[in-house]
Amino acid sequence: MASSSRTLARLAGHQLGVTTPQRLLASLPVSPLSPVASAAQSVARFGTTSCARKPALPSPSSVLAASTRPLSRQFQRAYADAAPQPPKKKPGKIRRTFRWARRFTYLSILGLIGAVAYDGYKDRYPDEQYTPDSQKKTLVVLGTGWGSVAFLKKLDTANYNVVVISPRNYFLFTPLLPSCTTGQIEHRSIMEPVRQILRHKKAAAKFYEAEATKIDHERKVIKIIDNSDIRGAVHETEVPYDMLVIGVGAENATFGIPGVREHSCFLKEIRDAQAIRTKIMDCVETAAFKDQTQEEVDRLLHMVVVGGGPTGVEFAGELRDFFDDDIKKLIPEIAPRFKVTLIEALPNVLPMFSKQLIDYTESTFKEEHIEIKAKTMVKKVTDKTVEAEVTGPDGKKSLVTIPYGLLVWATGNALRPIVKDLMTQIPAQKDSRRGLAVNEYLVVQGTRDIWAVGDCAVAGYAPTAQVASQEGAFLARLFNNMAKTEALEDKIRDLSSSLNLKPGNAAEATKEIEETEKQLRRIKDIKPFHYSHQGSLAYIGSEKAVADVAWLNGNVASGGKLTYFFWRSAYLSMCFSTRNRVLVALDWVKAKIYGRDVSRE
Repeated sequence: MASSSRTLARLAGHQLGVTTPQRLLASLPVSPLSPVASAAQSVARFGTTSCARKPALPSPSSVLAASTRPLSRQFQRAYADAAPQPPKKKPGKIRRTFRWARRFTYLSILGLIGAVAYDGYKDRYPDEQYTPDSQKKTLVVLGTGWGSVAFLKKLDTANYNVVVISPRNYFLFTPLLPSCTTGQIEHRSIMEPVRQILRHKKAAAKFYEAEATKIDHERKVIKIIDNSDIRGAVHETEVPYDMLVIGVGAENATFGIPGVREHSCFLKEIRDAQAIRTKIMDCVETAAFKDQTQEEVDRLLHMVVVGGGPTGVEFAGELRDFFDDDIKKLIPEIAPRFKVTLIEALPNVLPMFSKQLIDYTESTFKEEHIEIKAKTMVKKVTDKTVEAEVTGPDGKKSLVTIPYGLLVWATGNALRPIVKDLMTQIPAQKDSRRGLAVNEYLVVQGTRDIWAVGDCAVAGYAPTAQVASQEGAFLARLFNNMAKTEALEDKIRDLSSSLNLKPGNAAEATKEIEETEKQLRRIKDIKPFHYSHQGSLAYIGSEKAVADVAWLNGNVASGGKLTYFFWRSAYLSMCFSTRNRVLVALDWVKAKIYGRDVSRE
């Protein structure tokens, strides 16, 4: 034991470069109460010049016996302090990349929060508006759909006296309407008040919540009625116009099939989504009621969707998710009997998509137990059944009766009465059947001061929200250019008249007239409307989506879960305002954490 202690002491002294016991003990970071500390104090007190007076140091064996493990740690710490430290290694490239990515994420989150807060402040406290000149032309806009709102968003209201007339005082983001039927999104999250839109324009505009019943294009007046419940009686009045933009959209087409309007639910307005929501929960709760027959339970839990377009497909997918993710957990005894059937008159669903995506959608629906009845024409609807004609693979037709608890009609557009009435007044519209025929500048044929956008207009394109939005934006640029053109023409007339009054400034006035005429030619050179297809999106259930997106000179077709995230981000970016985006995102998060609400209302 003594020899090992001496060896340890020599080793420590060699590593520390210590030649005397005083220096060795002084360098040790020991406790004042340890034996080594007391020995060091004795050495310091008596010095090193006289060996006779020098007290004997405790032997290494006694020191190690007193505190072996603490002494070992003290030697290690002393060595670590005295030994040269190796240079610190610089973080690798991957670590530096992650560090900068983390910082960028923090800054992005802070920037996003700041942008949302600033946008909310601007919404609450907009800039002051001014009233346009009363001598300017009166521009009346009918409707608050995709075409009309896109027009108002881009229009410079300072150039006209703008009047907006619509029976609803909000803009509705219709692509997310199927999600409202199952509680995935609250209906107010996809609504934007029209007055909020108009309040952010530089020049003030008027809004009347009323229904336009007749357009007299000879007298240039519009008859409107206020049929609100608060008034108690229908109030009718007239609104004159100099220029008119019609964007009233279309209503649901029933194709004259008996019972459709009386017994089916449509999916076009907020009240339609609320009615569907109530009907779904009515069917579920009635099916779960005591002593129901199996036949009645099967009928109540059979949801039928007519229409294989994006609206019908997305609603079928949302409905299947609602039962699988939420109702199945709360009412498991009726879950196996739930069924969704999609009826389509064409050979396949989503006809505007590529064949690859159509096949993917149909295979996904098969996995989700959503039955697709293609080549099926509805002939009659009763309160409990749908009678349809099915065309088989061999071409033979047969009649089938399909019992249902909920029937959603999501196909076809029909003209509104005000559009039909206007078409009868204009001889050039006598051959048009689907809506107001317009030229390449969206001017209603047979008129000079009426334009039409959206589903009520026939411009050679499909009646979609994307088409209506682009038409509204084009028309706003056209109206802004017309206002600039009139201003430049007035300026040219004023300069030309000043040449006779001030002949001394003829050269300067002539040069200014030439420059103004160049500006006028550039503004007048506006190209006709051309629709640019940006792609098609559709949700197909089970957190999967399909996308047929235009890219460079072709299309990119994709489907699956990654496309689902793209679908969500695309719809989120297309929401009208930051407020809508925040509300929709919060609804998605809330539904993911807590599930969809299964309350009846």
